[in-house]
Amino acid sequence: MKLLDLAQTLRDNTYPGRGILLGKSACGNYGVIAYFIMGRSVNSRNRVFVEQDGGIRTQAFDPAKLADPSLIIYAPVRVLGDRTIVTNGDQTDTVYDYLSQGKTFEEALETRTFEPDGPNYTPRISGLVTVRDGNLSYKLSILKSAGGNPDSCQRFTFDYAQPLAGQGHFIHTYRCDGNPIPSFEGEPETVALSGDLDAFGDLVWENLNEDNKVSLFVRYIDLRDGSCRTRIYNKNN
Repeated sequence: MKLLDLAQTLRDNTYPGRGILLGKSACGNYGVIAYFIMGRSVNSRNRVFVEQDGGIRTQAFDPAKLADPSLIIYAPVRVLGDRTIVTNGDQTDTVYDYLSQGKTFEEALETRTFEPDGPNYTPRISGLVTVRDGNLSYKLSILKSAGGNPDSCQRFTFDYAQPLAGQGHFIHTYRCDGNPIPSFEGEPETVALSGDLDAFGDLVWENLNEDNKVSLFVRYIDLRDGSCRTRIYNKNN
């Protein structure tokens, strides 16, 4: 299978919406995480990422301009022991709570559906990264409407138990820009990974659409000792 060029994949899509990328570094020593948000409205663009308890949360850049916090203020990244949860909404908390009770990622997401923002019905995308005994595994999920029909929720989970070095899997809310915006389709895109944390983060940030990008979180988790390094990029700063 030919790996997609990540920079080109990002450049070719002016509005992927929110995106999660999980993978293993080319050297094989790190679990790789990226999460970005984009926006077309003033309310969506009025955000920054801030660190919180080993993860991040979104925050209004200018509180006076915050019109509706319901779908834009949440904790995209939370850490529970050797697991890192990454999502595009408050389902982060749902997954965290279920895992804390000994339940599964899938069980948590069975209780959730796509966002109530018709006519887009934005998918909820979620990821779970586990680093244990020097090994990396991860899952990705998407909850989406049936071709824009809100009467049906379709749930897909993709399980990567033995990820390969130099490969990542990329899922995003929207296939491309539009009105309404079409949901992502198919399996997560398999992309080539290279470089250290800074090079990877810069590549993603520089190739997201300049008008629509808002914030980016990237993290490298050392599989040898579980330590991590993080970078946050905010267009508003």
